[in-house]
Amino acid sequence: MALKDKTLTCRDCGQEFTFTVGEQEFYASRGLLNEPRRCPECRAAQRRERGGGGYGGSRGSYSAICAACGVETTVPFEPTEGRPVYCRECYAKIKQEGGLGSKKS
Repeated sequence: MALKDKTLTCRDCGQEFTFTVGEQEFYASRGLLNEPRRCPECRAAQRRERGGGGYGGSRGSYSAICAACGVETTVPFEPTEGRPVYCRECYAKIKQEGGLGSKKS
């Protein structure tokens, strides 16, 4: 199926923006499944508010022990007691197997 530019509406400012074929290909190459919900300007503003965000930001890191393999790791969020924390490798493996975020009865 050939990709085409899409017109989306920003959830923050309500303005329409174009999700280009190039951006769609970039998202797909990174394994990102969801379309952007904010326009480029609002995304940039959000990054500025978070102090850069992403890998280059000044976000803190916290030490934790992986619930799956027991190795010490660092995570970009404060762990919550009673909730498992995984190292990068275990997180990727569990996610690939469909074990994260799925509701099981």
